[in-house]
Amino acid sequence: MRKLLIFILLLAAIGGAAIYAGLANPLIERRVKSALVENGIGEKRAECMAGRMVDRLTIAQLIGLQNMRAQEGETENPTGVGDFIKRVRRIGDTEAVAVVASSAGLCAIGIG
Repeated sequence: MRKLLIFILLLAAIGGAAIYAGLANPLIERRVKSALVENGIGEKRAECMAGRMVDRLTIAQLIGLQNMRAQEGETENPTGVGDFIKRVRRIGDTEAVAVVASSAGLCAIGIG
């Protein structure tokens, strides 16, 4: 039992170090990009936005964005950036709203 606990702690430390070192970023970035595309953002803009969002938001904030739900009268997926940002505002995280909106704008004009 003690060896198992030590092994689990060692794996957690290695995993934490990998995340801290940025080794998990490409995987997280791909998942964020996929979620953006599923939510009505174009492929090229989603790729640009995902990179900025992963660099600027915490994992908890990214999960919060993932859990956005359509309200009554809305389509399941937003139809574009404007609708997506409206849904982001509803989660109540002003930092996430600022990052998503600035990322969308900068990526749209090609400097993101």
